[in-house]
Amino acid sequence: MVHQLSRWPAIFGLAACVLVATSTQAHAQAIEQSVKAAFLTKFPRYVEWPASARTGTRPIDLCVVGSDPFGRLLNQAARSDPNPIIIHHLVRAEQARSCAIAFLGGTRQQSVGQMVAVLQGAPVLTVTDARHGSSQGMIHFAIHQGKVGFHINDALAARNRLSISSRLLQLALSVRQRGG
Repeated sequence: MVHQLSRWPAIFGLAACVLVATSTQAHAQAIEQSVKAAFLTKFPRYVEWPASARTGTRPIDLCVVGSDPFGRLLNQAARSDPNPIIIHHLVRAEQARSCAIAFLGGTRQQSVGQMVAVLQGAPVLTVTDARHGSSQGMIHFAIHQGKVGFHINDALAARNRLSISSRLLQLALSVRQRGG
C-alpha cells in the first residue's frame, strides 16, 4: 500500500506537465488563429476587384466556407477594422461566388481543393490554410520560422480578375507571378 501511494506525486506531476503543455499549445494556436483572422480583415485593403464585382462603398463580404477555425476571433478582428466587413458562414463553395473573400476550410462533403476549383473564374479572393491540407487558394497561410505567413498565387488572382497590391506581394513568403 505504501508503494502505491508513493506513485501519486509522480502521476500528479506528469498530469500537471501534460496540462501545461496542452495549455501552452492551445494558447499558441489561439494566437495563431487571431493573427490569421487579423490578416483576413486586412487583405481587402490590398486587393482590387473588377468593377462588376464590387462597388466602392459596399461592405466587404468575408465568407468562411466549411470548417471555421476562428470562432469569435474573426468577428473581433472585423469589428476593430475601420472598413465595414460582414462575416458569412457557408457550407459549400457554390454559395461563396458573391463573396469578396472566401476562407476555404473544407468539409467532409467538399474538400478545400474542390472548393478552390468551384470558385475558379469568380472574382473571389480565395484564402486557404496549410493546416487544412496542401490545396492552395490565391493566399495560403503557413507557419514559417514559428510565425504566421502566407504564400500568394498572383497568377490565380489574375485569372479571376483580381489585382493584388505590390505592397502585399512584398510581405508574402513566396509569390507565384502572373504570366509565369
